[in-house]
Amino acid sequence: MRFSFAANAWLLRKIFAPALIFSLCIFLTFPTGVEAKGVCYRGVNLSGAEYGDAQGVYGTNFIYPSEETVGYFGKNGMTIIRLPFLWHRLQPVLGGGLDNQELTRLKASVELIRSYGMKVILDPHNFGYYAGKRMMTKDVTARDFADFWVRLSLEFANDDDVLFGLMNEPYDIPAEDWLVAANRAIAGIRASGAKNMILVPGTHWSGASSWLEDLPEGNNSKVMAHVSDPANNFIYEFHQYLDDDLSGTHKTCPNAEIAINGLKGVTKWLKEHNARGLLGEFGGSLNSACLAGLEDMVELMDRSPEQWFGWTYWAAGDWWPEEEGNNIQPTAKGDRPQLAAIMRENFVSSNLFCSTLN
Repeated sequence: MRFSFAANAWLLRKIFAPALIFSLCIFLTFPTGVEAKGVCYRGVNLSGAEYGDAQGVYGTNFIYPSEETVGYFGKNGMTIIRLPFLWHRLQPVLGGGLDNQELTRLKASVELIRSYGMKVILDPHNFGYYAGKRMMTKDVTARDFADFWVRLSLEFANDDDVLFGLMNEPYDIPAEDWLVAANRAIAGIRASGAKNMILVPGTHWSGASSWLEDLPEGNNSKVMAHVSDPANNFIYEFHQYLDDDLSGTHKTCPNAEIAINGLKGVTKWLKEHNARGLLGEFGGSLNSACLAGLEDMVELMDRSPEQWFGWTYWAAGDWWPEEEGNNIQPTAKGDRPQLAAIMRENFVSSNLFCSTLN
C-alpha cells in the first residue's frame, strides 16, 4: 500500500494528531519496489559458551562472544542473537543456586549484545540432558528443569530484550514427557513474575521437516499444540538443515526441497493454531545449492510474518572452526557468501506483527 502525505497533508492535520501522523508514516510508506513484509527479527547463533564441560576453564575451553564479533553482526543488520551456554555450568548442582562467575559472564554478554541494539535469546544448549543425564528421568526431573528456569528468569525478568529459549534440541524424550517439562518450566517462569517471551521447541531435535510426522517419540504437531502459557507470550522454535541427513554437518545440500517443504508444513500448522514460530537454527555451506536453499528459506518466512517471528542462522563465533561449512564468521577477506544469501536486500520488517508481542 502506498500513501501520499503530500497530497493529503491538510486532511491529516485536521483528523490526526502529529504523533499519529508520524506513526502512519512508519507503517504506510515504503520505498518504491519494497514489499511491506518481513519477519520481525533476523539473527545468528554466536557459538562458544556451550563448548567444553562444567569444569572447563574460561578462555581455554569455552568463550563468550567478543565485542568485535557482536559488533560485526549488529552493523550488518542482525537484530537478534541466540546465545548458547551450558545448563550444568550455570547451575552446577540441580536445585542449587546459579554459579555467580558464570552468571556474571552471561549477563555481561547480554549487555554487550543489547548495546548494539539487538535482542538476546538465552539458549541452554543441552539437547534435553543435564551433565549427560537425560531429562524426565529420576535423575533429572521436570521439577529440576522448572527450578533452573525460575532461578534464571528472576535474573532477567521482564526485560523485553531477553527471550527465554527453554532448551536446545531435546531428543530421546517422548513428546508427552517433554510437554510436561516445558509446561512446568513455563509455569515456574510466570510464577516468578517474568513475562518475557518464551521459545518452546519440540522433541526429536525440533525439526521442521519432521514436525507433522508420527515419530517414535510421538507427534510434535499433536502434542506440542497443548503448550500452556498463562501470559500467552510464547512462540515455537524449529530447526531445519538442508544437507544429506538434515543435521547441518555436511557441505552439500541435496535436501533443500525437503527443508522448504518442512517450513511450508510448519507455516500451515502455525496458521491453523493461531501461533507463531522462530527458526532457531538453519545453515549451509558455500555450495551453490546450499546458498540457493538458504535464500528460499528466508524468503518463505518473509512471506509469512504472521506466522514467523524471525530466524537465527547457525552459526558464528570467535572460536567457530574455520573449516566448518556453515560458518558465517567473517574472514580476513571479508564477509562470507552465506551472509548475502540470508540478508535480503530491501528488507522491511513487518512491524505490525512485531508489535503484538513483548
